[in-house]
Amino acid sequence: MADVSIDVAQFCRRLKRLYECWTTQQDGVWSGANVLAVAVGAPSEDLRYLKSNSLHLWLFGYELPETVMLFVPGKVLVLTSQKKATLLQPAVDAASKGDAGAVALEVLVKSKADDGAGLCSQLLDAARAASPSPVMGQLAKDKHTGKLMDVWTQAVTDSGLEQVDISGGVADLLACKDANEVLNVKKAALLAAKAMQNWVVPKVEDVVDSGKKMKHSKLSEMCEEAITDPQKVQVKLKADNCDIAYPPSFQSGGTYDLRVSAPSNDSALHDDGVIVVSLGTRYSSYCANISRSYIINPSKDQTQQYNALLAAQEAAIAALKPGAPLTAAGEAAVAALKSSGQEALIPLLSRNVGFGMGLEFREGSHVLPLPGSGKAAAAGDAAAPRVRPGMVFNVCLGASGLANPDATDPKARNYALQIADTVIVVEGGKPNEVATASAPKNYEKVTYTIQDEEEAGGPDGRLEDVTNGGPGAARGGAGAPGLKKALRSDDPTFKSAEQLRKEKQEELLKKKNEETLQRLTAQAGGAGGAGGPGGAVGRKVSETHAYRSVTEMPLARDLRIQVDNKAEAVLLPIYGVLVPFHITTIRNVTTTNDAGGDAALVRVTFNLGPSYEPNQRFPNAVFLKELSFRSSDVKHANKVALDIKLLRSSIAQRDKERAERATLVAQEKLVRGKKIFKLPDLWMRPAFPGKGRKVPGSLEAHANGFRYQTPKGEILDVMYRNIKHALFQPAENEMITILHMHLHNPIMVGNKKTKDVQFYTEVMDVVQTLDGGGRRNMYDPDELEDEQRERERRNKINGEFQQFVKRVQEMWGKDCPDLGLEWDIPFRELGFSGVPHRATVFLMPSVNCLVELTEMPFTVITLSDIEIVNLERVGFNLKNFDMAIVFKDFTREVLRVDAIPSKSLEGIKGWLTDMGIKYYESKLNLQWKPILKNILADPVGFVEQGGWDFLDMEKSDDEEEEGEASEEYAPSDSGGEEDDDSDDSDEDSEDASLEEEEDDDEVGDEDESEGKDWDELEEEARNADKARTYSDESDDERRGGAKKRKAGAPGPGGGAGPGAAGAAAKRRRP
Repeated sequence: MADVSIDVAQFCRRLKRLYECWTTQQDGVWSGANVLAVAVGAPSEDLRYLKSNSLHLWLFGYELPETVMLFVPGKVLVLTSQKKATLLQPAVDAASKGDAGAVALEVLVKSKADDGAGLCSQLLDAARAASPSPVMGQLAKDKHTGKLMDVWTQAVTDSGLEQVDISGGVADLLACKDANEVLNVKKAALLAAKAMQNWVVPKVEDVVDSGKKMKHSKLSEMCEEAITDPQKVQVKLKADNCDIAYPPSFQSGGTYDLRVSAPSNDSALHDDGVIVVSLGTRYSSYCANISRSYIINPSKDQTQQYNALLAAQEAAIAALKPGAPLTAAGEAAVAALKSSGQEALIPLLSRNVGFGMGLEFREGSHVLPLPGSGKAAAAGDAAAPRVRPGMVFNVCLGASGLANPDATDPKARNYALQIADTVIVVEGGKPNEVATASAPKNYEKVTYTIQDEEEAGGPDGRLEDVTNGGPGAARGGAGAPGLKKALRSDDPTFKSAEQLRKEKQEELLKKKNEETLQRLTAQAGGAGGAGGPGGAVGRKVSETHAYRSVTEMPLARDLRIQVDNKAEAVLLPIYGVLVPFHITTIRNVTTTNDAGGDAALVRVTFNLGPSYEPNQRFPNAVFLKELSFRSSDVKHANKVALDIKLLRSSIAQRDKERAERATLVAQEKLVRGKKIFKLPDLWMRPAFPGKGRKVPGSLEAHANGFRYQTPKGEILDVMYRNIKHALFQPAENEMITILHMHLHNPIMVGNKKTKDVQFYTEVMDVVQTLDGGGRRNMYDPDELEDEQRERERRNKINGEFQQFVKRVQEMWGKDCPDLGLEWDIPFRELGFSGVPHRATVFLMPSVNCLVELTEMPFTVITLSDIEIVNLERVGFNLKNFDMAIVFKDFTREVLRVDAIPSKSLEGIKGWLTDMGIKYYESKLNLQWKPILKNILADPVGFVEQGGWDFLDMEKSDDEEEEGEASEEYAPSDSGGEEDDDSDDSDEDSEDASLEEEEDDDEVGDEDESEGKDWDELEEEARNADKARTYSDESDDERRGGAKKRKAGAPGPGGGAGPGAAGAAAKRRRP
């Protein structure tokens, strides 16, 4: 025990606290005991929670086996071995100096050969001498083994002293934790939450998703190994201090036991229904608990029950206020269930809603009972324990015996739900701290929808969101041996992916029209928006002055055009006088040389027009339009023109920067954090301006923002409150690993305003030099070694970025929870190619955005800002289509993503539906400016006419077919088919005369009885060739054709369709 020592200051402080609690409540929770005896026997490998062991840990920091402690007024006597006596000697010395108040510490040493009977008699004599009528308090429920324990128990029995149980007093003493104890509880809770989030959830998802068969007991063993090795759950804690509070519990498949002592059975984890997982952890012997219920294919009842249970748990946590009775939590939980309409859950709840925790996993005297339970009356007594600051509770809401009769899987029909968290009571009226809150428990994070293989159309059931009746059909009819698989056509409940998408899109349409109307009417009723022209921030031309007085003008030696850069003026000779003009009044200057080259003409054009600000201010004034000067000095004329242009350009650029800076939102100052996370060797985009070689810098995470700094002293601060989206894109198919910040308000980088700032590192050389030896063989060892080095470098850089992101995320969750910032990682598997700006790029969705971060200009589209998406030029014979994104702010320009491959269409439609975004399909590109203008002009009429439904291509086609069917003409069968081909392939045929059409119809009638001749067959072949050629036309030609076919810009009430112009049936001959 040479490396073990006792924290003497902590021992003295806690010993004083023990005597204070004992003396002040001796007749209460200490049951009138005036002598306390605490005995600990031989060590055991079993996981046991005994108050005697807890008292040892609380006082000394260690368990002292084979030790008896006797507490009498003013003194503590400890009977133990020689080694432990040596360990206790510093505490004895400190107590003798008065560090423990008026309490002394005396150690009685037992030799190995001594059975301790004499020393036990000495302790009992001290107990008798402490009081005329000694009452010895013991922990009667603690059962210990060992030779010394047998001797002590027999000696106490033979002594005839009165004995009482002091379990309540020890529990009350250990209930309120000090700062060090709370820190240990938080570390234990962090271990539990990270084990749930970083090990349990990925493992369960992998088992369910892959269809593996893994026993609950096996999962429990593996989880226990992960908890005792905190690196496996991505937590930096000392492994020696980490342990389990009880074996991890995994339950599924209809068999549930919500007791903590219930072991995980040997049944396989079931991939349907509810999976209940409970974890208990310990750090430095302090306990924490967490429980989560993960629901697969939830029903409507399960959704309501879980949300009600979650609300009841939050109500119970909020009710644990200092001074409140322990019954308050149960009463709040029951009231929350009643208010949510889930009274049926109350009889199914466990007997309590939690209990106190600390060195013991369950402190029996601090149970949170439900109203009507056996302990509720006692807890409501005035003398019953109450909530105090520093207490730690396991708040657990569990309901068992629930049924889902509609479940197709028999094992999913019975289920249970349980939510548990470790809660620390905080003083000062602040909300209680949920120490395990980092493990999500909101409904969206604990529910999954999984489809069978056959339903999804392939081995990977995640590809399509399809349901197909019961699981028996998808699994080859395993539930009915010898039967064939049921066909989809035989299942009345089967719905394809397209049908499900349509149903969800119909629901979205109703919500979208209502939201649009509310938003537009609210905007119309509020204050007006931005001003019109001239409302931009900047100086007014009418208020500028070149010179305040004539004395400020430079002296002129001769009448020549002069440029005064200091005064921002141009001096022009007019009628023998130099007249100054401020550079902002000049629009342009040009020079032309005479035919002989002996002279030059300088032409100065001034700003003019109704939108010109001085013209608006002085409408009756006369303005100068232009001046021309002829000069024999050609060189001087060209120099003057160049100087005027340079001055005008520099002043315009400076005014633009000034206006941009005037619109910037003031940023808070950076506060340096106590612990700074740093990521070195990063490049930034957009880069700092200036000449010279660019150098990489480092990114630091401080208390309230990031700071990027280069060795050249260039600094850029990005405040956390200004970050709208924080994105992390590891390098996979790209050459760079990226951290990207999309901001709420723009900031200045150099002299440019930007809302996107990116920091990146190249994981490999973007440019590779091929030497004269040519390309090496793929099996060349050097080539393989280079590839291995590149992979290692990429993995290393990705790992460094990942570590930085995790540390910053933890800091955000701890120090800035009100900001709700989370790092967003794009989903590469959902990405698609397109042209949002000028080049083809790969766009990837994330949880909150649609992004493209590799090429500049960046594309970051917030999904919550999107009103609708219109998929344009969608056709079976086209290789590409376009996407028009309409934002909720109708004054914002519609964003177009062109040339998206048609193979990505289904994936995009599925993603948009999952994100709750309404989309439409159209065959043509629409002119969105007039459409949005009409909607803004009459939002009520827009919604009354169907809202966005005018974009529904299928409904428009149905209406047109009905209109065409009502036309009164009777073409023959073969003629009708040929007419359709002719109309679709040749739209310019509408100029043909009516007489030719009638002649053609007559000829067609005569030929019908004889069948099609060669000319007609050739015409059909030409029409088919034209249809194929149409799909290969360029984008510009297609759009130009679309504009010709449109009968004008479609308004919100409808669009231009094939039957809008009243097309007639036609037949043509070559």
